[in-house]
Amino acid sequence: MILPPERDLRLTTVRRGGALTDADHHHLARWAATCAAHVLPLFEAERPDDPRPRAALDALHAWVAGDLPMMRCRAAGGHAMGAARHVSGAPRFAAYAAGQAAVVAHVAAHDLGAAAYALKAVRAAAPPGAGEEARRAECRWQREQLRPEVRALVLDDQRRRNALCWNVFD
Repeated sequence: MILPPERDLRLTTVRRGGALTDADHHHLARWAATCAAHVLPLFEAERPDDPRPRAALDALHAWVAGDLPMMRCRAAGGHAMGAARHVSGAPRFAAYAAGQAAVVAHVAAHDLGAAAYALKAVRAAAPPGAGEEARRAECRWQREQLRPEVRALVLDDQRRRNALCWNVFD
């Protein structure tokens, strides 16, 4: 479980009583999609005929553009996570990353789920003995992709929820 027991109002939309603007929610969604897309080839190499994880990322982009309702985007995320059940290792984590990215449309705090699963995918795909260095390099890359508007929020949230996310953000 990557979500804390208590909601962080900084990651809760204004219309639900939090502080997160729609613009920043969209920034978090695009960042989560970027993290997941970076590792998606690990899934697609294993299951080239399963479009669900890529469809989830497409759904998220459509939601950000205002072309898809949140519930359909969230459902696409669930389908991507369903695709993860049929594989293991790096491909499984990559499918979960795509699923977590898509459900950011519903709960913004899933952005760290997408990033954390992407980090787990990179670590699992690395040659023996190189997993931790690969994870650290990917973590740096992910942070470079952050928009300035949400950078401080995400970095603080990574520190706060690192233990819930398998300590991948160290």
